[in-house]
Amino acid sequence: MKNIYVFGECMIELREDKSLDSSIENTAQRQEKSDSSSKKLQQAFAGDVLNTAVYLKRTFPEINTHFVSALGKDKFSVDMIRFFEEEQVASEFVFQFDDKMPGLYAIETDDTGERTFSYWRENSAAKEVMSFIDDKTISQLSESDMFFFSGISLAVITPKHRPLFWQMIEKLKQAGVSIVFDPNYRARMWDSPAQAKEQFDKAFAMSETALPGVDDFEQLYNIDTSEGVYDYCQAFNLKELVIKNGEAGIFCHVDGEASQYGITPVKNVVDTTSAGDSFNGVYLGARAQGLTVERSIELASKSAGFVIQHPGAIVDSTAYQQFIKTLSL
Repeated sequence: MKNIYVFGECMIELREDKSLDSSIENTAQRQEKSDSSSKKLQQAFAGDVLNTAVYLKRTFPEINTHFVSALGKDKFSVDMIRFFEEEQVASEFVFQFDDKMPGLYAIETDDTGERTFSYWRENSAAKEVMSFIDDKTISQLSESDMFFFSGISLAVITPKHRPLFWQMIEKLKQAGVSIVFDPNYRARMWDSPAQAKEQFDKAFAMSETALPGVDDFEQLYNIDTSEGVYDYCQAFNLKELVIKNGEAGIFCHVDGEASQYGITPVKNVVDTTSAGDSFNGVYLGARAQGLTVERSIELASKSAGFVIQHPGAIVDSTAYQQFIKTLSL
């Protein structure tokens, strides 16, 4: 049985309850509500790599999926761990501080499903997760098949702990663990673009598989095509490169062979928050199960297309289970 570990942060998610809009028939009433300072918020838990872990486990329950992070001992942290257990994402490497709490973010989506985030994460417990990871922990992690982290995972770690993170990655790689990186870039989380580029280049150099998005490359490197991303990544010894480019499709370079895959655009876009996360989870799960690149991309694209038709980062479990039945796994 495969073991996949994801490393990063889970946060408290707050988002506006859009379901109220559907009950307001009159345009004037809807405008009045829109102008009001009072909004009903829904609370959930999410984070890019945690979202990936959840969609991976939901789609491929036979894969042991583990979350590596740090929380506190407050009620939100306890509820988070309970949520991980409900999703069957193992939490034995979710460490707990006595005096820290998880971060929080609020999300707003416009009529096209595009989102705007506001964050409160300066004292997030996940920033100090490396203080818990010792040689014994690394030895346990070295028994995994795959270790996944993102640009956000890197940004969250305090700068003083990043050398410890890279030492851990080096040891995992030496142990034969497949290292996977998604350069999820959030400019506000870095001191400068140069700092992010330095860390991302280390990640590319250490990874076997990379899952970049063209939008992230455009923000950080001013590269706005799949071909440009591929050219940049040529400098690294990546076995598997999967480039996500929205409706333009997926470009892959796997074991020396390049291929392009189209996707069917989604018309009813509600919330794009977890499009890339769900794609990553299903793609990595499919590849871990030995499925072809083509089939893995097909499944991952369908999952992302389903997820963005629903609000929030993590879709209702019952709805997603119904969707899985359509995949003929």
